[in-house]
Amino acid sequence: MERPSAVVFDCDGVLVDSEPHSLIAWLEVLDGFGHPATEADIEACTGLGFVSTHEVLNAIEPIPSPRDVWSSLLEALKRSFQRGLEVFPDAIAVLDAATAAGLPVAVASASPRQRLDLTLRVAGLIDRFGVSVAGDEVAAEKPDPAVYLAAIEALDRSASGVVAIEDSAAGATSAVRAGIDVIAIARHPNDLAPLTAVGVRVVDRLEPALIGL
Repeated sequence: MERPSAVVFDCDGVLVDSEPHSLIAWLEVLDGFGHPATEADIEACTGLGFVSTHEVLNAIEPIPSPRDVWSSLLEALKRSFQRGLEVFPDAIAVLDAATAAGLPVAVASASPRQRLDLTLRVAGLIDRFGVSVAGDEVAAEKPDPAVYLAAIEALDRSASGVVAIEDSAAGATSAVRAGIDVIAIARHPNDLAPLTAVGVRVVDRLEPALIGL
């Protein structure tokens, strides 16, 4: 692959192993509401933003408003993060290489700003990105391209020169619809088929050579 003009990283599942924490937090909150959602129900929402996840779970059985759920979820997530949030070394190797090469880097996440900043801060990465776009800062969540279009606009780059690193079908679809090349990391066997179906390049480990470095 030729060296890109910029690299845009998804956060959850790409930079950090936050999905298990999200599962724990959602289960804790939903249990408090007496909601019957299972682990499988929550895992099916991987890659979706908070609003879309709330809609899916609300369709299973009504739950309080997004505002009421969000405050409880963020607190549960903080507690879980405090028990240890893993940063993926392979993603950091790509980030380090891109930074060393002088490539602009950004984060484009489906998470709301409060959660994105919490995650990056706990992971020690909040100062590594000059640009970050959160799911609640754009008109529509992934798989809509809005978050990636906002990221490349902030980077002042054309879509054709940018590469995105994703781990979910919703996220990969978002980047593809924005006209961005995608490298998708399948960190779990169940991720492979959905990512392959999007039609992007899928790898089982990230490394700088994947972006021409």
